[in-house]
Amino acid sequence: MIGAIIGDIAGSPYERHNIKTTDFPLFGPRSRFTDDTVLTVATAEAILRGGDYRDFYREYYRRYPDAGYGGFFRQWGAARDPAPYGSFGNGSAMRVSPVGFACATLEETLREAARSAAVTHDHPEGIRGAQAVASAVFLARSGAGKDAIRDYIAGTFRYDLSADIDWLRKHYTFDVSCQGSVPQAIIAFLRSRDFEDAVRIAVSIGGDSDTIACMCGGIAQAHYGSVPAGITEEAMKRLDGKLRDVIEKFRAAYGC
Repeated sequence: MIGAIIGDIAGSPYERHNIKTTDFPLFGPRSRFTDDTVLTVATAEAILRGGDYRDFYREYYRRYPDAGYGGFFRQWGAARDPAPYGSFGNGSAMRVSPVGFACATLEETLREAARSAAVTHDHPEGIRGAQAVASAVFLARSGAGKDAIRDYIAGTFRYDLSADIDWLRKHYTFDVSCQGSVPQAIIAFLRSRDFEDAVRIAVSIGGDSDTIACMCGGIAQAHYGSVPAGITEEAMKRLDGKLRDVIEKFRAAYGC
């Protein structure tokens, strides 16, 4: 799942200040982890410890209250007994990559992705977005090629994955919905040459840059099989001890 975290950190300076090129510093003074990383690690710890996703998301919200959450999630995180709030935002998809790395079958991946999403994002589109990213990760790490991944995602979730990257750079606008950002993240992966290229393409199309790169980065790591050590080291420097500890435990357990 380190690929997802790298995408989040690399995209963080450009979320509100989009850059429409792949020629940018992958890490800079303004590169930081956001709620995407926090909740991805929360998902990983829930899997490691076998707990309820709701409990871990709330625990991590309290630990990292200023990570940049959406307004509805902040209300949910602060509530005494929160209920799902019908969201179809991409928050369900940005945090789901550990599911794709941990599950043993595609069917289990789909079930677990839905379970992780439904504690907050119980709208059908919110669940669908999480399932699409998690299944892309699972298929990629299981050896499926890009054509097979594209065909499965397009056929199962009815996402249009045909857009050209240059067209997206010109026309794509900020959209935090699953249906308006998950397909774009998958397109960035499909058009990439390697892991770093995938993250750079994801950031370069604009929009919700850190989240698109986070979703893309998790899939790209699963497909390309590894992340350059120097890139991983730079990302890990920007995390605290708690986040690094869970990441290392998850990587030891699941090889990612």
